[in-house]
Amino acid sequence: MTDKNEKAIDVNKLLQNKLKAVSIADIENGIAKTVSNLVGEDYKCTIGDVKYTMFSGANFNIKIEMSYNPED
Repeated sequence: MTDKNEKAIDVNKLLQNKLKAVSIADIENGIAKTVSNLVGEDYKCTIGDVKYTMFSGANFNIKIEMSYNPED
């Protein structure tokens, strides 16, 4: 017996990892922008060793560091 409010899981949608379509550079820029906004200083982000999972996810190493510009 299924609950009326229970939704069926779309397995095909689950198995299509849409993260693969997003460039690593776009993810790096998005993370750097978010951290910069939170902290109030300019930060840069570097992502390495990306491994996509079967279920619409990804594992990766991330490095966040303050951007340094000696002219500022």
